[in-house]
Amino acid sequence: MTYNIHHGKGSDKHTDLYRIADVIKKSKADIVGLNEVDRNFSLRSNYEDQIYWLAKQLNMYQGFSPAISLSSPNRSHVREYGNAILSRYPIKRNNSYTFHLKSGLAEPRSLHEAFIQINERQVRFYVSHLSLNTFLHRKQTNFILQKFNKSSYPTIIMGDWNMKPGSKKWCHITKSFQDVWEIAGSGTGFTYPSQKPRLRLDYLFVSKEVQVVNVEVFNLLSISSDHLPLKATLSIY
Repeated sequence: MTYNIHHGKGSDKHTDLYRIADVIKKSKADIVGLNEVDRNFSLRSNYEDQIYWLAKQLNMYQGFSPAISLSSPNRSHVREYGNAILSRYPIKRNNSYTFHLKSGLAEPRSLHEAFIQINERQVRFYVSHLSLNTFLHRKQTNFILQKFNKSSYPTIIMGDWNMKPGSKKWCHITKSFQDVWEIAGSGTGFTYPSQKPRLRLDYLFVSKEVQVVNVEVFNLLSISSDHLPLKATLSIY
């Protein structure tokens, strides 16, 4: 499942990480990619290490990739914001990559890479939240594709990609990966905004070794974030 949690701030403007945990628990997802996660970031999330809290609450393995890292006033910790992953299966390795693209006009972005042991197979997962800027979006997609081309692992990509299906941005990634909604989705697949969704911004992409069994927009407790999660059942062969 992929889920932009908006640092736990719901569509009612109330920040409540318990609601996010409840959504994940009720989804019964084994692996969850998260966007807009705070880690000791600011008062808006009570300086909570959100991925640590969620992993402990849900009894899952975790990994984190900061897109923004700032020093705290008392230098006791680093304030971070970015992407994360939760898994019921052991995570063998976590890697974090910052997209070092020169632009003072856009929010920094990052890519989380996790190698997860699923029974006898090791599967690679990417979690990212790509830029709205078309030029930066293409550069970020190219970076992910270059990482993919250097490995033979079954690969699953998750995240808020800030694009529309059928657009040039979408075509760029679907030349190499399958969009799970195009294979097994029914309806629009809209995930944003959570209360009256009218855009499909959140995606799951899979490599050819991954079979898509079904996919759905998981709309239980839609008030929990400004995005709805996208959930898929996958078979790896």
